[in-house]
Amino acid sequence: MKIDDLNARLADSVLIADGAMGSMLHEVAGSQRCFEELNVTQPEAVAGAQIIETNTFGANRQKLALLGLGDQATPFNYRGVKIAREAREAAAREVLIAGSIGPLGIVRQVRELPAVEVAEIFKEQALALEERGVDLFILETFSDLDELLTAIAAIRSFSSLPIVAQLTFSDEGTTFGGTRPLDAALRLKEKNVQVIGANCTLGPQSLLPLIGEMAAAGDVRLSAMPNAGFPKRVGDRTIYPKSSPEYFALFAREAAALGARILGGCCGTTPEHIRALAEAVKTLRPGKGVEVTAPVRAGPEAKRVAARQPESRLWKKLQAKHFVVSVEIDPPKGVSLDRVFEQVDRIMACGKVDAIDINSGTMARVGMDALMLAAALEARGVETIPHLTTRDLNIIGLQAMLLGAWSVGGVRNILAITGDPPSLGDHPETSGVYEIDSVGLAKVLTRLNQGTDWAGKTLGGATNFTIGVAVNPVADDLDYEVERFLKKVEAGAHFAMTQPLFDPGHWHAFLKRIGGKSPVPALVGIWPLNSYKQALRLNNEVPGIVIPGAVLKELEAAGAAARDCGFALARRMLEWARSELAGAYLIPPFKRYEEILEVIS
Repeated sequence: MKIDDLNARLADSVLIADGAMGSMLHEVAGSQRCFEELNVTQPEAVAGAQIIETNTFGANRQKLALLGLGDQATPFNYRGVKIAREAREAAAREVLIAGSIGPLGIVRQVRELPAVEVAEIFKEQALALEERGVDLFILETFSDLDELLTAIAAIRSFSSLPIVAQLTFSDEGTTFGGTRPLDAALRLKEKNVQVIGANCTLGPQSLLPLIGEMAAAGDVRLSAMPNAGFPKRVGDRTIYPKSSPEYFALFAREAAALGARILGGCCGTTPEHIRALAEAVKTLRPGKGVEVTAPVRAGPEAKRVAARQPESRLWKKLQAKHFVVSVEIDPPKGVSLDRVFEQVDRIMACGKVDAIDINSGTMARVGMDALMLAAALEARGVETIPHLTTRDLNIIGLQAMLLGAWSVGGVRNILAITGDPPSLGDHPETSGVYEIDSVGLAKVLTRLNQGTDWAGKTLGGATNFTIGVAVNPVADDLDYEVERFLKKVEAGAHFAMTQPLFDPGHWHAFLKRIGGKSPVPALVGIWPLNSYKQALRLNNEVPGIVIPGAVLKELEAAGAAARDCGFALARRMLEWARSELAGAYLIPPFKRYEEILEVIS
């Protein structure tokens, strides 16, 4: 289809797009499926949904790779168009086939693939759709304007088909990056797109003010495809409200008056809703939009707090060049805290320890939550650095835990880590969440410190966490580790904690790789070795730990005195760290916390 053809159709009519592909397929095929895979394995489920858009929303290489289907992107898109063509042949009237392209997902937003790679992923999908005969592209449910612009540029690098570009907004009227509808419309208006609009997230009435704000950009064709409303979970199903078709008909008339040229439905809508839209617009002509002198506001605009120095005692000591010492503890396996309190009290009584850092599900084994234990210790006046993994909670849960840790628990420092996979632990049948990794968690913490959540919504206040990240100077792939470390710093990290080191040369070599100086204060990990056998096991079986051959030989030669040798090495490492690093954290051997006093006394 030529751009002029679509423009002519939209000149004096309102076109109706299809309804909810994803939620309808959820009902047909269940939640534990890749919906795009159904193009190949269950085409009758797709065709039965009576779609106009292709079932290819998530059929990009990046999303499919997470399911082990990355090499199937092109076949899935081919098949999606074929099924849409078959549905068109059975239609009573002429319909257009829109190639559906969605965002790369949260992986794109958090891990930030190179822009060139992002563009190539979009181009690959769009090429497959165009090769099989789509009439136009619908880019939908994009929560990041820059990603949408990248997708548009990728398509325009080879295609002259019409493009409908749609963003999704929070109920505060902003995108993921905090962009208002009018600002988005003004930027999209500069691109070679034929229709701009909004879809998903919000119900019909909530979407109307956003369309009105987009209309204020002037001389734009608009689209609007709202959800049926807010969903709820019932058993293993996601249920949307029984929003009436009459309600959608009312929405259609109001949206057309604002200048919408394409109307449709998103999650939770049914063929009845789409039929109601079609009936409602039969006698309507699109309006010219509303005269808006100021942007229509759907809610309070997100305002980020200006960057400020963390307020924790740990950070103040680091800034004052006070050498910081922390001792690492594991949360108890049960419900009693008496032994933990006793051990921590004894450690802190020496007067040489500044903080207690707390493991979080190390080796993917169940223990008391690190944030909860941190809150209990903070209440006793002990500064803590709880570790937080992205393995066990999605972004919503992580943010909820962090807000509680800040406001209720008094926690002021966080070490952001990705976490060991569940297959290592006592529950290998479970799955890790891993919606984001440690880089993403650092970004989440930075946003909370700015007074907004991950979606850009205002919090009515801001946290001020000191953000710590892990770094492994002896990683097998050091180039990758350096890249990751610098991304963590860019994401907002204030300090770093290394894997345990047993040779200063390892740190020196790492510094050389990153330009000679750490971009943030670093605490070195120090692990007093008890025996040659322990050192041999750590070196060979624990990822991320490298014990030099000379140390292994020294421990082996020491025989029964190997423990004395290992502790002497720990004391030497601590003295070395005092001269070159911002601090150190010590790992008690076999959880015998009192033995740490032998190293720091």
